[in-house]
Formats: sequence, structure tokens, C-alpha cells
Amino acid sequence: MDTKEILLELRTKRGLSQEQLAEQVHVTRQAVSRWETGETVPNTETLKLLSRLFDVSINTLLGSPRQLICQCCGMPLEDPNISREPDGTFNEEYCKWCYADGKFVYTSLDELLNFLESHMSNEAWPPEQVRAYFEAQLPKLNHWKQPET
Repeated sequence: MDTKEILLELRTKRGLSQEQLAEQVHVTRQAVSRWETGETVPNTETLKLLSRLFDVSINTLLGSPRQLICQCCGMPLEDPNISREPDGTFNEEYCKWCYADGKFVYTSLDELLNFLESHMSNEAWPPEQVRAYFEAQLPKLNHWKQPET
């Protein structure tokens, strides 16, 4: 779905007129109309307001143009599992299990590896394979990347 269809669907699900939505995000009714016809898209600040109002990520508002993954554990991110900042805004970099209440849950890569090894291993994927896989993958994520020297 495109941004125009998403905004129209979210607005109508909430039972809002274009005028009511415009008031809530501090734009004109004509601006809302232009978004819904695809003539324009909301600016960054308005996208943040719409994200809060509709309780969806900006990525969702834009039609999910990129597949988000947690930059700590690598889990695919969808609106229900995206972390939030203490003020309630989405933090589209992390899942809610790695970053909660403005803080990172795992203080070290080894701590996360221990958790993943104990929770993801099974008969088909023994603990040593789980650990080896994540030891190779996690350092590629932004949270664990080492600065280049």
C-alpha cells in the first residue's frame, strides 16, 4: 500500500474527517486531501505527529519501504514489537525486547549470545550452532559494530 492509501485507511478507521485530522496534526484540510490523493506526502514533523496519533511507525505510514530489523538482535521489526522511547515515540532501530524504557536490556554481546543460545537452541539447532551463527551475524548490526580505527 502507498502512503495515500494508508493515511486514508487510518483516518477512516478512526472515524475522522479530513478536517478533524488536519486539526490534530496542525495542517489544512487541503493538505490532508493532497496526501490522500498522492499529490504530496507529509513532512517529517507531520509524520511524527501522525505516527503518534495512529500508533504506527513512520515506516508503516510510508508503506513499509524498508524491512526493519533490530540493530541489536536482528529480529524483523513490525509495529507491535518496535521499541519505544520513554515519551512513547517509536524507536525504529530496536525491538522492544532489546531496548525498553530508554535503556538497552543487554549490556554486552556475550549476555545477548547467552540468552539466544539458551532460548533458540533445539534438537535441529544445537546450542553451539546457535552461538556460532549469532557470533557471526550480530557484530554486523549497528549496536554491536566496532568503530573503525
